[in-house]
Amino acid sequence: MTTTFERPARPTARIEDPALLTGRGRFLDDIDPLPGTLTAAVVRSPHPHARIRGVDLERARRHPGVAAVIGPEEVLAALKPFPLSLKTPMPYYPTGTDKVRFVGEPVAVVVAADRYLAEDAAELVEIDYEPLPPVVDVEKTLLPEAPRLHDGADSNVATDRTFAFGDVDAVFAAADHIVKGKYSFPRYSSTPMECYSVIAEWQDEVDGPAVQAWANFHGPFSMVPVLAGALGVPASRVRLMIPADNGGSFGIKAGIYPYVALMALASKYAGRPVRWTEDRIEHLLASSAGSDRVMWFEAAVSAEGSVQGLRADLVDNVGAYLRPPEPSTLYRCFGNITGAYKIDAVQIRSRAVVTNKTPTGLNRGFGGQQLYFGLERLMDKIAGVCGLDPAELRQRNFVQREDFPYATPTGGIYDSGDYQRVMDMLLKNADYQALREKQREARERGEYFGIGIATIVDPSATNIGYVGLATPAEQRKAGRGKSGSTEHVRISVDLNGIVSVLLGTVPQGQGHATVAQDVVAEQLGLPREQVRPVVEMDTATTPWTVTSGSYSSRFAPLLTSALVEASEKLAETIKVAGATLLGADPADVELGQGQVRLRAEPERAVPFRHAAGLVHWDPGALPEGTPARLYEEAAFTPPQSKAASRTDQINSSLCYGFVAELVGVRIDAATRQLELDQVVTVHDPGTILNHQLLEGQVHGALAHAIGGAMFEEMRYTDAGQPTATFMDYLCPTTAETQYELNSDHLETPSPLTRLGAKGCGEGSSMSLPVAIANAVADALAPAGVDITTLPLHGNVLNELLNGSDSERTL
Repeated sequence: MTTTFERPARPTARIEDPALLTGRGRFLDDIDPLPGTLTAAVVRSPHPHARIRGVDLERARRHPGVAAVIGPEEVLAALKPFPLSLKTPMPYYPTGTDKVRFVGEPVAVVVAADRYLAEDAAELVEIDYEPLPPVVDVEKTLLPEAPRLHDGADSNVATDRTFAFGDVDAVFAAADHIVKGKYSFPRYSSTPMECYSVIAEWQDEVDGPAVQAWANFHGPFSMVPVLAGALGVPASRVRLMIPADNGGSFGIKAGIYPYVALMALASKYAGRPVRWTEDRIEHLLASSAGSDRVMWFEAAVSAEGSVQGLRADLVDNVGAYLRPPEPSTLYRCFGNITGAYKIDAVQIRSRAVVTNKTPTGLNRGFGGQQLYFGLERLMDKIAGVCGLDPAELRQRNFVQREDFPYATPTGGIYDSGDYQRVMDMLLKNADYQALREKQREARERGEYFGIGIATIVDPSATNIGYVGLATPAEQRKAGRGKSGSTEHVRISVDLNGIVSVLLGTVPQGQGHATVAQDVVAEQLGLPREQVRPVVEMDTATTPWTVTSGSYSSRFAPLLTSALVEASEKLAETIKVAGATLLGADPADVELGQGQVRLRAEPERAVPFRHAAGLVHWDPGALPEGTPARLYEEAAFTPPQSKAASRTDQINSSLCYGFVAELVGVRIDAATRQLELDQVVTVHDPGTILNHQLLEGQVHGALAHAIGGAMFEEMRYTDAGQPTATFMDYLCPTTAETQYELNSDHLETPSPLTRLGAKGCGEGSSMSLPVAIANAVADALAPAGVDITTLPLHGNVLNELLNGSDSERTL
């Protein structure tokens, strides 16, 4: 049931901002929860692939001020391998044990009185390496002769599954056209302002060991049992606390948990709490990154341009280990793998391979960036084969408005949408025909000018059950499947009528507190200042589940639904209390303007705070059977999020928004500099809860996308040596993100969430990279240049143009 939500008449200021703007933010480096905490430095491998023949820690242990030094021996003695998402003989520990498998992999930890002493002592750790041949390329690691990363495995393939839905072979046999393309999406990172930070304490208690840790972790909390499994303690004995402020994550801080385990072990040996804060070089070398993917697509197409069948062969490079939650990037978009298009026959091969690169994880839009780069490049290629405009080709294949809810062949259930209307808005806002004329005139002047379009289905409120697809159906244990998109919330009212809202979503700057305040104030008929959101996470006291966290655009569809349900429970008690004070029937009262009032006689009212005060001070006055409780929890668990079926279908997300994006680009013929001429974007995120925050998310996703599409390049040499500083890894600044932006929105509320909201935080990070690629391909088409990979900066464009058959004068 969808509940009406009235947005504030004017955009409300973010309540998170005053503390941040006045230097009162509470980041992990700002707090010192445990007096006497020591500091750690991590000793890392300089080799991408080497056997560890010996580790000598004695000189470092004798260094003044050093409390403990641990290495592979201590790790193997005290920790178990992290539980993986599927059974594969590729054990993963927080340090190298038998081998090191990427540059920057931890090998030892030095704990000292301060960072200076720890760094000095770390230089005294002696490690005897036997260098081994590395492999970093996705296709090369598949070869039988490739260096084997994990001796217990038969190959470097961590998982390999093939799925078929519909009569794929028959559809391809009958096709008028078979259009093929090979594409690769690069590895790039999130580079948040704040790097990883951990404070951990190992506690030996009477009933067994326990760990308490502070970290700037953002979820998903499915990593807590993974962490507990490595530590060898029950999840209930791992207490994880996250401060109120997080200097950005964009997915990457889900990968902090190996360092929590490592610092907890360091604390055990030091006998004191241990603090570790990652520096920028460590972060680029060894934190996490999005998966680089090589993919082969084939489409069966009719003469009129109808895409009737799709084959996809996806190979993700997950780095040195299949680190949980991988292979999530392969499967996160399983239910929406056909994008915005009605394609009934689909075949998918999904492989994850290990190489001598940093292990991968979540990165804003994970799974969608990779999928849509291949799918939307293919759609442009189909348009060319069929002689259609790229916009027309997409419109011919769209899921239509009357088709919703629409079931995809892979199991996704698209809840709502109007893709054609969004496309109409996009083309109108861009003045598409005039833009094509502008392109024609530019080409006549000898200029490179291109137009690119991308349309994507934006999944939100992930159903974690999709990871189960990596295991064949016959091997999945009956009755022990995984699924769900649950979010918890706790709301209480004090004796003065002030409402506290405890959130478990671990925000990273998105404005969760602001929206929560608006939603609860609306539901309880209160002024905003009477609602106080609390966003600090403590797994011992804050409501959470393994699916909790700030990822996959979960807040708007899930947590706000839980807020509505908890508010409704509180409202019933407040109404009874208010009706008691008014001498009325609770069925006849309503909440509004900070009061409990008679619906038929709104002038007869009592303040909300008096009704709350009655429950606290005079509960005996309440009608018999009314609980004297102004403390409610709610867990919103949508029944549409189920485990993978025996036929390998899954609704991999609860909600599916839509984004249509158009990009105009110019390429300087002399310097090869790529410039964004304009960006036009239209988003359908369901009900918009706060326009200002939505625009912030759109701008942020566009900036991330520009980085991956035009600048950021996490390169590795064939010898396995990576980019390690901002001298080589170029993040866009405000100077590089200046472009003409036209942003618009359409609301088609979801029938599955209480407020009709879907997610909006990742859309453009999925759509803009391929829109830019499509625009560059359009610009360079007269020169015979195709675009099959990213990033697209001057050096790449120069190589492409110099390698083309002819660079004609346009």
